[in-house]
Parts: sequence; C-alpha cells; structure tokens
Amino acid sequence: MSNQQSKIDNRQSQITRVGIIGAGTMGSGIAQVAATAGCQVKLYDTNKAALDKVEMALEKILTRLIEKGRINAEEKLRIQSHIQYVDSLKSLGDSNLIIEAIIENINIKRQVFLELESYVADDCIIASNTSSLSIASIAASLEKSERCIGIHFFNPAPLMKLVEVIPAIQTSKDVLDTSVAIISDWKKTVAIAKDTPGFIVNRVARPFYGEALRIYEEGLADFATIDHSLKTLGGFRMGPFELMDFIGNDINYTVTETVFTAFYFDPRYKPAFTQKRFAEAGYLGRKSGKGYYNYDENGKRVIQSDSEESQNNGIAEVIFNRVLVMLINEAADALFLNIASAKDIDHAMTKGVNYPKGLLAWADEKGIDWCVETMDNLYNEYHEDRYRCSPLLRKMKKEGLRFFK
Repeated sequence: MSNQQSKIDNRQSQITRVGIIGAGTMGSGIAQVAATAGCQVKLYDTNKAALDKVEMALEKILTRLIEKGRINAEEKLRIQSHIQYVDSLKSLGDSNLIIEAIIENINIKRQVFLELESYVADDCIIASNTSSLSIASIAASLEKSERCIGIHFFNPAPLMKLVEVIPAIQTSKDVLDTSVAIISDWKKTVAIAKDTPGFIVNRVARPFYGEALRIYEEGLADFATIDHSLKTLGGFRMGPFELMDFIGNDINYTVTETVFTAFYFDPRYKPAFTQKRFAEAGYLGRKSGKGYYNYDENGKRVIQSDSEESQNNGIAEVIFNRVLVMLINEAADALFLNIASAKDIDHAMTKGVNYPKGLLAWADEKGIDWCVETMDNLYNEYHEDRYRCSPLLRKMKKEGLRFFK
C-alpha cells in the first residue's frame, strides 16, 4: 500500500462525525445515508418545527423498510440513535465532515460557510450539496478554501446511487481523495466532475427537456406523443413532460435559466417560453394539480380525453432520434471539455437520473457516423448554433473511433 493510500484510509477512518446543514428533503436524506453507514450525525436547521417533522418522517420511513424486510427493528433503532437534531450551527463544531443542503442561493451559502468555519477544526471538510453553483465561489468564503468541495446527492438521497463529487480549483487533493473514499464507503457510486455549471447531470440532461419543448413549440407533436416516443422507443421511465411535471416547472425552468446564464447565453441551453409561461401561470405540475397534464389530489394523472392517450407512431422515431442525438452531443461535449471521464459521464446519467443506457455507450451503439450526420442535418435545417456538432464527435468519425472498446 502506498503512503498516499495509507494516508487516505487513515483520514477516511477518522471521519465518523458528520454535520448536515438543512433539514429539507435533501438534508434529511443525506443524514439518513450517513447514519446508516455508521456515522454519528448532527442535523442542523434554524427551524425547530422542521427538525421535529424530519424526525417523525424518518420514523415512518424506517418502519416501512422493516415492513419491506429491508432492515430489522434493531437496525432501525441504531440508525435513529445515530442522528441528533440541533438548532445551533455551533453544535456542528466537532464534525469531521459537514455537508450543506440549503437554498440554492450562493450569497446565503457563503454567509453560512463563513460563520461555520469559526466553529470547526482546521481539518474539517466543508462540502456543499449545490446542484449547479460555483464551488470555487463558495470556497472563496473560507480562510482555508482548500477544505471545500462539492458533494452533490440526488433526490431521494437514500435511494439514488449517484453522488457527484466536485473539487474547486482551491480544493486539496487530500480532501478530494478522502471525500471520494468516504462517499464510496457510504455505498454510493461516485462521479468526479469539473466545477462548471450543472456539473455532469444537470448539464448533460438539458436537451431531454429543452429539445422536447422545442419539438412541441414547432407543432411537431403534443406533450403525450413526445413522452410516448421517448418511453417506448428509448426506454426512459418517464417522458420529458411527465418528468418536468414531477420535478416542478418552476424548479426545472430555474435550473435551465441558471445554466443558460452561467454559460454566457449559449443557445444550446436556451430556455423555452412554453415552460416559462407554465411556471408563470402556476401550472407547476403534480404539486399544483396542473402542468402539462392534470392531476388529482393524490398526484395521479387525470386523462382528459381519448385524444390525450392517442399517439402518432409515425412521428415517434423522428422525435426520439432528435432528442437522443442532442443528449449524446451534450455528453460528448462534456467529455471533450474534460468535465468528467467517459465512464463517469455514463454512470452519472444511469445512476443519477435513471437513463436506460449511458449516452456515450448509446452513441457507440447508434454509430458515431450516425451521430455526426444527424447533428449536421439538424444544423443544415435550422442554421442555429444550438445544433452544432461536438468537435469530439467529428474527430471520432474522421478517425473511426468509439467511446468504449
């Protein structure tokens, strides 16, 4: 064993006390993951009522796991005993690792980190669960910025396998290696991502929503037909409009707008007026009872008419190929710009958002020639930079390469 590996293993073994900031869905989920892995967890929130609610919710979650045979009563008590609920940030002072999971507002995060640093030891790792904000900017709020890193879980954290680990340019190698080791020890699949807007998943997934909206706005197909095409031909669990309704049109639109702005208004990430208007109208999806579809009080979709169930199979392949090639192109460009490795990009999409296949493996299956020609056909039709082919795909076609052997 190398000295470096021995050092990582030693540091990892010392991380037994974990602080979580924020008792929302994500924070409480991460607390459950860490406690299940055997860590002593302190879950912090300024709202005592929110902490009480999380404690009651965890009781129900663990009871259901017992009913399903996933854990026994002894394990339930062990997990519960490993979580302490606190309403003072100073209470996290003895933590080895702290993960912040609060509102996606960089100024608020920086203020919290600045205060937090005065309470913790010099070797405490301070991480943000942000889904798209700059880790470098967050780290800059700390005197010891090398201790800061992005550790991005996916919702629901106890069930989703993927965790994106994002080092800032300030992050030390020791902090990166230790973070990867501890998250892997929590039985999660780690994908290391470059500190760029959206990291891997929220960047690469944008065409799934954006191109579907564009197809609708062109009048090529309705919501149900587009969803049907992606599910039937692509094997996606949910169509893009079902998924946007599930996420919430307000949330999904904000992420798209944030990524678009962060990439200096690159037309590939341009938001759609359709989604903006739906969000403005309060048609947010399941949580509001109306989005691209209508829902009952239990969040179950209500079929409005026979026409909503009818599907135009003649156009299905056109829709599927157009969305798929845009996703592949985005994944290829992420690899071209060294956002992550090919393996991590494909793992991120299958483990983070349950895509049926890794997009780069899908590109190999469809053929690199097909990818380039399909992108070029779209560009020739629209003459928009939105449809520019990734230089990596073009190079691979010329040299007869594949993403995986």
